[in-house]
Amino acid sequence: MKNRSIKIGILSLGLGMVFFSIGCKKFLDENPDRRTEINTIDKLSQLLVSAYPDRHYFTFAETASDNAEDKSGPLALENNEPFISLYNWNVPEGSDNGTPAEYWNACYRAISNANQALQSIEQNNFGAAANQYKGEALVARAYAEFMLVTFFSDPYEIKGANSGMGVPYPLVPETTTRPTYERGTVASTYAQIRKDLEEGLPLLKGSTYLVPHYHFTEQAAKAFASRFYLFTGEWNKVVTNVNEIYTDGNFKTKIRQYTGELYPLSYDEHRIAYTKAEKSWNLLLASTYSTYQRGKGGAGYARYSFGETVKNYYAANTVFGAPFRNRYGIYSSSPPNYTTNKFNEYFYVTNIQANTGRPYIMAPILTADEALLNRAEAYIRLAKETSDASYYTLAINDLNDFASTRIVNYSQATHGLTIAKAKTYFNVTDDYEAMIQALLQTKRIAFMQEGIRWMDILRHKLTVKHNFIATDGTETFKPLAPGDKRRVFQIPQDAINAGITPNPR
Repeated sequence: MKNRSIKIGILSLGLGMVFFSIGCKKFLDENPDRRTEINTIDKLSQLLVSAYPDRHYFTFAETASDNAEDKSGPLALENNEPFISLYNWNVPEGSDNGTPAEYWNACYRAISNANQALQSIEQNNFGAAANQYKGEALVARAYAEFMLVTFFSDPYEIKGANSGMGVPYPLVPETTTRPTYERGTVASTYAQIRKDLEEGLPLLKGSTYLVPHYHFTEQAAKAFASRFYLFTGEWNKVVTNVNEIYTDGNFKTKIRQYTGELYPLSYDEHRIAYTKAEKSWNLLLASTYSTYQRGKGGAGYARYSFGETVKNYYAANTVFGAPFRNRYGIYSSSPPNYTTNKFNEYFYVTNIQANTGRPYIMAPILTADEALLNRAEAYIRLAKETSDASYYTLAINDLNDFASTRIVNYSQATHGLTIAKAKTYFNVTDDYEAMIQALLQTKRIAFMQEGIRWMDILRHKLTVKHNFIATDGTETFKPLAPGDKRRVFQIPQDAINAGITPNPR
């Protein structure tokens, strides 16, 4: 497919504005000339606070996946958008909270700020003091573009042509009302992501931040690199980057301690600790405007969300021979309406008298837990490609370390994973298939309501089946198979109106 030259007057609403805080204090107005004010390292560091998407993908990624179900009209507490459209793999109207369009806008705002930082570095003689900020801007831009191409373009095919439409990749701040960009291809988008990532990551070595887990530190960047190389099929690079996250190589004590540190906490304490910046398992957090954790209006109440069937999967025995547990892993105000109780909402008051404001959650967008399981998958893939069974042993070690933090009274003798155990559990005869199934089950349960399942659905070409319950109680199922155009989320109508070619339907 040829690159399309298009006008992007509205890549995102408000593109070109920079926000320095949750309160959305405007540092730059629409006048491009004022951008020269980013002329100190302190201003540069403040600018990069806004180089991260301030919305998350949990709502639309989870609702489109097999982590959602139809609970039926009478049993659900709400039948609301955007869950209705997303569950039916249709395009939600507008860009309200939880929609793909809202996330698209947030990513391009972040990219605009990263571009402004990079331009300011070029225009000012900051010297070596700006290296970590240049690295942060490059990796932040790469991350936002990677998430955009993952959700809004055809899935990357390992060793494929990847000639489908990519996503716009602006490299400089917008200074005109309707600049022209090329949407390019999936291949060209990935090539630029790789360039940004591999140029930016070395600059982060030794970086320091007041609150590191809200920035691309070297650790967070390597975790992102492990995700990127998992998509591109560069298994050895996945392993290398994960190995370098911790100098002591110890993930077991740094991933989420469900049956350790988190286990004795109260309901409220658990939610706070889960996304606390000081916790080793949170490599990158994002402050995101979100109603996702709420009951009314959030994922727990919606008809098409986490229901009884998904809950039974979440709480069932795993391939290890026991369920993953924590004291507050499932919460329900009225079954079959559930939430994993992972996120603590912070309410930012904008009007004290009226008690109105904006809800935020600290979204864990890169974690030590994901990095460890990325390495486990890379080992499994290497075992198949090289016919070297020792890689299975390495993958099993990672998976057992992971399970030991999630199974109460874990015992290696009782719960330790083996290939034979996985074959029996999944009723398969192939070593590779058994191990991949063990990995996918572990990830699906571990990251429930965090959006990662959708990425696995895309990479592993899994068919999603949604149930639909009619008013008379009749239940039917509809599949979303690999190759279905609805597996690619539609770009916002504002962007289409500005001249960007929409994804085919």
